[in-house]
Amino acid sequence: MNEIINMIAAIEAEQKRRAAGDRLAQYNKGRRVHKKQMAFHRCKKRNRWVFGGNRSGKTECGAVEAVWMARGVHPYRKNRANVFGWVVSLSQQVQRDVAQKKVLSYLRRDQILDIVMLSGRKDSPESGVIDQIVLRNETGGTGTIGFKSCDQGREKFQGSSLDFVWFDEEPPKDIYEECRMRVLDKCGDIFGTMTPLKGLTFLYDDIYLNKKNDPEVWYEFMEWSDNPYLSKREIALLEQTMDETALQSRRYGRFARREGLVYPEFEESVHVIDPFEVPESWQDNISIDPGLRNPLSAHWYCVDYDGNVYVVAEHYKAGEDIDYHAGRIHEICDALGWKKDGAGRVRALIDPAAGQRTLSSAKSVSELFYERGILVDARVDKEMFAGIARVKSYLKRGNGWPDLYIFRSCTNLIREMKGYFWGKGDRPEKKEDHALDELRYYLMTRPAHQETKVLTDVGREKERLMRALKRGRRPH
Repeated sequence: MNEIINMIAAIEAEQKRRAAGDRLAQYNKGRRVHKKQMAFHRCKKRNRWVFGGNRSGKTECGAVEAVWMARGVHPYRKNRANVFGWVVSLSQQVQRDVAQKKVLSYLRRDQILDIVMLSGRKDSPESGVIDQIVLRNETGGTGTIGFKSCDQGREKFQGSSLDFVWFDEEPPKDIYEECRMRVLDKCGDIFGTMTPLKGLTFLYDDIYLNKKNDPEVWYEFMEWSDNPYLSKREIALLEQTMDETALQSRRYGRFARREGLVYPEFEESVHVIDPFEVPESWQDNISIDPGLRNPLSAHWYCVDYDGNVYVVAEHYKAGEDIDYHAGRIHEICDALGWKKDGAGRVRALIDPAAGQRTLSSAKSVSELFYERGILVDARVDKEMFAGIARVKSYLKRGNGWPDLYIFRSCTNLIREMKGYFWGKGDRPEKKEDHALDELRYYLMTRPAHQETKVLTDVGREKERLMRALKRGRRPH
């Protein structure tokens, strides 16, 4: 009997020893949970990025994601057998000191089947440079994590078929595109964790602005205060040593030119919402910025009983004629059940330039829309700075809450809002502003911002829910 008791005690002691040394089992467990790390892990998109400040916890979640996938123990995804993925660092030295070190810290020795070294000894992998780690995959077979560095050049990234690639910091564009090809046949994942220190690079366009409207793209900003393990006192001390530009990237993970944004008040986590069925009584107007070679932008605007504006639908297309645009506008109106007059016509605002006739056409754009059942009104206020001020007032009132919400399906308006910068002469840069122009036209028809707006009971409940959401939710 004593022998059995001693065996049980020995087993329990071994279990405790293993649990104490199993960092993965303790990850985000207990009282302190990094909510944005968990939002990253729960996201089902296949191209995910964390733009994080230094020490925000971004590299930790990248390492955990790679280990979960390779071992077949991911708690939020369908696990695969015989997984092969890459961890990509900027150089072999950075690989050894950062990503490789993090991955090893989340593995127990009994989970490792083999280690292939580029340099150093496999019995002391921490001090060398690893080529591959072969792990026991819990759903069958093995999981292999290969390590690559960008200084090897794009040719070293060819040929393999992968389940995932983790970029630890921003890679060159050619290596990023090559790695996307590596996961294509397996419908694998790309994910990256980086501090954006290089300015407005291709990842700013492809991921943050999502100019190609890739439905698999997702990103999160992660800053010091999101990391529950950082001391508030240390944050305050470090903050005092940095100027505003450094803080934007090294604390908040923001891209370097954020200080030049026309609408820095815009935050996807606040202003972009999931579509819902809008009451017919909220329907207000359509606004159009015409274009033939350039995109024609049209949005549908609704207003609730508290004066909040909702952008609920979008038409945005270049290189098409009036017949195409008019047809699409009518189709979207039919899908929304948009209000029409007795003759089946809809009303819309339009840029005053649409009323001008050119030598190439006997009729103006406004007249052509009229003939196609879209009664456009060109009597809009185009004053640039007054319009920008009006948009800003709807993005953020004095109490910190907006009067403007954009449905997530309006991807081009969201992209333009994020990438609209001041240029020379204190005027915005004149590029990709078609949706923003007609947004201004519409909001200039709305009442000027009122700080003392009286809310209904529904409005007060709405603000209560918004405060709760803002404390613990993520955008895209």
